[in-house]
Amino acid sequence: MSADSSLGPPAPHTGPQTSRWYDAEAGPVVRPYAMTRGRTSSASRHRLDLIAVVVPEPAADAPARDQTLSPEHVEIVELCSATPQSIAELAAGLDLPVGVVRVLVGDLVEDELVHVTRPVPPAELPDVSILREVINGLRAL
Repeated sequence: MSADSSLGPPAPHTGPQTSRWYDAEAGPVVRPYAMTRGRTSSASRHRLDLIAVVVPEPAADAPARDQTLSPEHVEIVELCSATPQSIAELAAGLDLPVGVVRVLVGDLVEDELVHVTRPVPPAELPDVSILREVINGLRAL
């Protein structure tokens, strides 16, 4: 008996009809660079860190009606309208790379549909020893 005969009969040809992908198995339909039109940064003057918080403006009450916005722009505004979101949270919620979300948020900032706030960096916070001295001085009064 040869080694080829021990493998059994060949599998029937299944054709292209059975190899189609559906839903999440298909992967992204639109590539990230297409969403940003090839841009890797926006013209926004704001620094969009991972912890920068995106807050919608009152002008963004119905973003779906704006025909100039992409579906991703609309989704960002809608996610932020319930609760302000950080850039990292938006990237996770939209399942998009952080760089793409930064460009899209930058577009929304330029269109004045959202504004971005940044937490105070630790280097700019007052020193703990100064705060203790102030407290001690107040107690002495």
